[in-house]
Amino acid sequence: MIARARLLAVVLTLVCGGLGVIASTQPWFTVQLSGAAAHSLAVPGSTAVPVLAPLSLAALALGAALSIAGTVLRIVFGALEVAIGALLLIATWPVAVDHPVSAVARVVTTSTGITGDASVAALIARIDASAWPYVALVLWVLLVLVGVFVLATARRWRAGGRRYRTDAAPRPSSGPLDAVDSWDDLSRGDDPTDSGR
Repeated sequence: MIARARLLAVVLTLVCGGLGVIASTQPWFTVQLSGAAAHSLAVPGSTAVPVLAPLSLAALALGAALSIAGTVLRIVFGALEVAIGALLLIATWPVAVDHPVSAVARVVTTSTGITGDASVAALIARIDASAWPYVALVLWVLLVLVGVFVLATARRWRAGGRRYRTDAAPRPSSGPLDAVDSWDDLSRGDDPTDSGR
């Protein structure tokens, strides 16, 4: 299990972040207006929960960074993942459970020109939720759990490949350097033109 811990954490983090970005573009609510303005309006996730898209993108970035991070950064990223998941859960929960007027007010105001919570609420006959708010809640719980998993297992993950390290042992100089060797030396921080070599 530990041998696959990095892969599991990276994939699940990327899935949560990617689905979060998709959820931000999907309609979360359909608002039925009453009276003379009677018609229906679709409210996307990014309007219902304004932090949805940016924090989902942050989760995507964390997933990519986890794939090459060292031990200390894994722990930092695991803590950030828990924090991002918790913030998204706190922001999404009341919207998904209560369907507040504040989550749809901006769309109603844009359509009708009427502002103020009381005035907007008086226009709304019904708010119907799609499945997306509930999918998002599951995603954020999973994101928090993955972050906890990263924190619990990060020290036991296999170390990243040598290609990501800058402290690799220097190559013994046994002959003339070609262009590739010079670039490798520069990558290690050595100056191939140094006369002391």
